[in-house]
Amino acid sequence: MHLSNAVILVVEDEVLIRMDVVDQLSAEGYVALEASSGREALSALADAEKVDVLFTDIDMPGDTDGVMLANEVSQTWPGIGIIVTSGKASPDPGSLPQGSRFCTKPYSPSAVHAAIQEILAKPD
Repeated sequence: MHLSNAVILVVEDEVLIRMDVVDQLSAEGYVALEASSGREALSALADAEKVDVLFTDIDMPGDTDGVMLANEVSQTWPGIGIIVTSGKASPDPGSLPQGSRFCTKPYSPSAVHAAIQEILAKPD
């Protein structure tokens, strides 16, 4: 898949962090969509023409945290790759969908780019 075709949904409630991640992804050639909560992300996914990768924080306000979001996305949209991040929590083994990746904060843009490339390189 060409980078210009890859759509990444960034789900982060901290606006400055979200803006930074979106800027970094855009600089790498990705199309970045944004959501500030799990529920907003689910709405964005339902409305989006396509999303290739979900990039979500664990700790978010509302009734859907990042782990719940990752699992719901995996079940509803199994073709979407998943990257989960956190600077506070570390997910329990087996709590994330199979094939998803976990990145601790602070994460380097190159590590995030590499994880996205791994996901995009997997055959559908």
